[in-house]
Amino acid sequence: MITKAKRYTLSLPNKTLTLGEKTLVMGILNITPDSFSDGGKFLNTEKAISRALEIELEGADILDIGAESSRPNAEPVSLAEELKRVLPVIEGLKGILKIPISIDTYKAEVAKEALAKGAELVNDISALRFDENMGRVVADFGAALCLMHMRGSPKNMQQLPFSNNILEEIQKDLAFAIEQAENLGINSSQIILDPGIGFGKNLTDNLKILANLSFLEKFNLPILIGTSRKSFIGQILNNLESDRLMGTAASVTAAILQGVHIIRVHDVAQMVEVAKITDAIANQNNEI
Repeated sequence: MITKAKRYTLSLPNKTLTLGEKTLVMGILNITPDSFSDGGKFLNTEKAISRALEIELEGADILDIGAESSRPNAEPVSLAEELKRVLPVIEGLKGILKIPISIDTYKAEVAKEALAKGAELVNDISALRFDENMGRVVADFGAALCLMHMRGSPKNMQQLPFSNNILEEIQKDLAFAIEQAENLGINSSQIILDPGIGFGKNLTDNLKILANLSFLEKFNLPILIGTSRKSFIGQILNNLESDRLMGTAASVTAAILQGVHIIRVHDVAQMVEVAKITDAIANQNNEI
């Protein structure tokens, strides 16, 4: 059963994005030494700026910049270090990059400084849990906000007892996060949901989420999925991060055919093609 993506308009500070006409591709730029897949490759500012422009050229619709790894057991990064890594890159892209920038952070101060420099979306892996000021910062700037579900924190998420009912748990936690955001003045037209593949979930949980994405329809909000090179793919295929291109493509296809609006990926050029083909199939009538 193919589910066509519902149409939404995502409000950014200076523009709007139409969601649902085609799957949008969010390209990942990790400015970190320790990210699970590409740590250290773009820690240098010039290399990061060059990769950002390459991501745009490859067809991404959004650039997601992160300066702190969220891999399992990752050590937290100080505020000063995160700002030192990310701000020069955003500044260097000003007036050059045409696609909107998303800042991948759970720290309100990092979000504030990034938004002031031109970022337009905050990708908060904690769904407002880690910093009580985050929602106010997003509201003040009129930015978009991605609320991602995570069990625990990157430091302990894989040591937690696994959920008895992961879909129910995600619904409950995201409902609370949405209420928090809206109480702070963030409009529903600014919110994206991400069920958080891999964040405190086991293989069965991740597959259950991908097989039942309609469980998020009750919120009537656009959905982002990040499966790119994740460990659940390696568990199935018994391979390394660098060999998970085809596994990522399969998971992305499955998500798009269930109405996902944004895919967050490392391999931008390849996943742009995957999205185009899958969109073409999803846009056909199911009538025989």
